[in-house]
Amino acid sequence: MSRLPTLLHRAGETLSRLGRRLDERRAQADRDDPLGPPYALATPGSAAAPGSAASAAVSAPGPDPEPAPTPVPEPPPTPVSAVPAATGPTVLLDTKPSAPAQAPASAPAPGSVPAPPAYAPAVAARPNPVDAVPWGMRVAGEVAWRLLVLAGTVWILMKVISSVQLVVLAFVAALLITALLQPVVALLRRKGMPRGLATAVTAVTGFVVMGLVGWFVVWQVMDNIDSLSDRVKDGIEELKRWLLNSPFHVTEQQINEIAKNLSDSIGANAEQITSAGLQGVTVIVEAMTGILLAMFSTLFLLHDGKKVWEWMLKLVPAQARPGVAGAGPRAWRTLTSYVRGTVLVALIDAVFIGLGLYFLDVPMAVPLGVFIFLFAFIPLVGAVISGALACVVALVTTNVFTALMVLVVVLAVQQIEGHVLQPFILGRAVRVHPLAVVLAVAAGGLTAGIGGAVVAVPLVAVTNTAVGYLRAYSAEQALRAAPEPRGATAHATAPTPTSGTEA
Repeated sequence: MSRLPTLLHRAGETLSRLGRRLDERRAQADRDDPLGPPYALATPGSAAAPGSAASAAVSAPGPDPEPAPTPVPEPPPTPVSAVPAATGPTVLLDTKPSAPAQAPASAPAPGSVPAPPAYAPAVAARPNPVDAVPWGMRVAGEVAWRLLVLAGTVWILMKVISSVQLVVLAFVAALLITALLQPVVALLRRKGMPRGLATAVTAVTGFVVMGLVGWFVVWQVMDNIDSLSDRVKDGIEELKRWLLNSPFHVTEQQINEIAKNLSDSIGANAEQITSAGLQGVTVIVEAMTGILLAMFSTLFLLHDGKKVWEWMLKLVPAQARPGVAGAGPRAWRTLTSYVRGTVLVALIDAVFIGLGLYFLDVPMAVPLGVFIFLFAFIPLVGAVISGALACVVALVTTNVFTALMVLVVVLAVQQIEGHVLQPFILGRAVRVHPLAVVLAVAAGGLTAGIGGAVVAVPLVAVTNTAVGYLRAYSAEQALRAAPEPRGATAHATAPTPTSGTEA
C-alpha cells in the first residue's frame, strides 16, 4: 500500500506531460491555420478551464498524493464574444489556452483586405494593361507621338518663318555673302589691317561688284531689247514656215488659231497684267528692303561673327553645349566651301556657255551668260532653266540648227561640271545625294519661291554635316562613359596595328 501514492503521482505527471504536449500541438495547429484559433460551443454555465486535461488528471480521486512541482503560471485565455444561437442561449468560447511563448495575433489594419482562406479557389490576377499591348504596337505608339510633336514643331516654325519671310531670306543671304567674303577679311587681317577697316573694305568691294554685275545685266537687256524683238518676230515667222514644211502636217489655219487664242488670252487678262504691274512696285520695295537688311547683316557678321556665335551658344542647354560648339565650326566650313565652290562652278559655266553663244552668233550672249551664272546657284534645276532659256533664244532669233548646237554646248558644259568640276571643287564635305537636292529645291521653291530654292541646298548640306558630327560625338561620349573592358574582352576590342603602321 505504500507504493500506491507513488504510482498515482507518476501517473499524474505522465498525464500532465501529455496535456502539455497536446496544448503545444494545438498551438502549432492554430499558428498554421489562417482561420484563427478553434472554437467550441458551450452551454451557459459551462466553461473550459485552461489546462483541463492536466487538471482532470491531477484532480483524480485517490489517497493524498505527494505534492507535484509548482507549474509555471500561464496567462488566462482570451474569451471570444458570445454569439446568440438560434435555439438557445449558446455562447461561443475559446477552448484553447494561450501558449506561453506565443505572441498575440496582430489585428488587421483598418481598410485592409484579409487574405483568402486556403480552401478558396485560385483566381487569376488581371494582367497589367501595359503588358497586354503587343511590343510592336507599343514601339509604334512611342514613335508616333514623338513624330507628331516634331511635325507640330516644324509646322509652327514654318508658320513663323513665313510671317517674317523677308527678314529670314535677308539673313540667310547675308550668311551666304559672309561665307563668300569672310576669307578676304581673314587675308587682310593677316596682312596687318585692323578688323574694322578690313571688314569695311571687303564689304564695300563686294557690294560694289554685285551692283555692277546687276547693272551690267540690265544695261545689256535694255540695249538689245529692240533688236531682240525684231529677231523674235523673224524667228517666229521662220518657225512657222518650218512647221508648215515639217512632217507634223501642221496647217496654216491651225497656226493662226493658236496665235489668235494667245492674243485673246492676253487681252482678256489685261486687268490682271496691270494689277501685276502695280504689285511689281510692292515687290521692288520689298526687294530693296531685303537688300538693305542683307547688307547690314553681312557687315555685322563679318565684324562680330565670333561674338554672335558665342552669344548663340549661351542659349543652348549646358549638357548639349559641347556638342553644338563642335558642330558649329564644321557646319560653317561646309557652308563656306559650298558657296566658294558654287561661285567658281557657276563662273566656269557662264564663261564657257557664253563663249559658245557668242561664237554661234546668238544675240545677247553676255546677258545670257550672266543669267546662267545666277541660275547656277540653284543646283540641277537652275542649270536646266538657264540652258532651256539659251536654246529658246537661239531658236527664235536664228534657226533650228543653231538652237541644236547651243543645246549641245550647254549639255557638254553641264556634264563636265557635274562629273569633274563639282566633285573636284566642292569635295566630299558638301556632297549631297541628287534626290535630296531635288526634294530640297522643290520644297524651298514651294515655301519661299526663288529665294527658298537658292538656300535649300546649302541648308541641307549644313544640316547633314552638323547631324553627322553630333551623332559621332554622342557615340564617343557613350564609349567614354562605358566601363573599361578587361581580360579577353579588352584584348578583342583593343586596336591592332595594321601593316605599314607598325613601328
